[in-house]
Amino acid sequence: MNLIADALAWIFSGNPGGGLVSIPVALGQHLAFAFIAVVIAALIAIPAGWAIGHTGRGRDIAVAISGAARAIPSFGLLLLLVLLLGVLHKPEAAIVTFVLLAIPSLLAGAYTGLEAIDRATIDAARAVGMTPWQVLWRVEVPLGLPLLLGGFRAATLQVVATVTIAAYTNLGGLGQYIITGLPLRRFDMVLGGALLVAVLALVLDALFALLIAFALPRGVRAASRRPDRSTRRRGIAPAAA
Repeated sequence: MNLIADALAWIFSGNPGGGLVSIPVALGQHLAFAFIAVVIAALIAIPAGWAIGHTGRGRDIAVAISGAARAIPSFGLLLLLVLLLGVLHKPEAAIVTFVLLAIPSLLAGAYTGLEAIDRATIDAARAVGMTPWQVLWRVEVPLGLPLLLGGFRAATLQVVATVTIAAYTNLGGLGQYIITGLPLRRFDMVLGGALLVAVLALVLDALFALLIAFALPRGVRAASRRPDRSTRRRGIAPAAA
């Protein structure tokens, strides 16, 4: 308990010590890396995922690519890219590492969101004369949005947790407190940095949970709340008996 109290005191002290930047600055660096990486990954993965879910082609390739990307060790990839690109391009090496980490979750969320839609709904949209583009943008994308946001949620949390390794290459972020505190035996700093990363992840997770709840179309929410007719009949029959 004393260590936790020391960590909390370090967080609220306003002076990280060790010649490190303040916590708000480190938080901004952390969020900047995460935001840029997730946005770039989304620009790559979401169109590909929608194409796979809409056409039904290429799913096996997407699964293979996602599995291979998940198997890459992020820390090793970061150090390898720093060595290949040079020390002057460390930010680019970090962004590439985090983008590769975020792509699998976003890709899976994009194509599973479209694949999960009932085919009867798609057939009904086509039957009323919708073009393939109208089916995609007015039916498939809105109905697949909750699962896509779930992919965003998983990708963002993974990237936020992994951005801590950027401090190994002196790129800042909240991980610098953990990495700097270990050799200095400043365990209050180490635990404080870990708590900051955990709280940031929990806050972002809660925000995505709210977004997913509101992303479900109103008609679908109403249908899910409405009891099924057969269920109501089964409920009435025993009562009448």
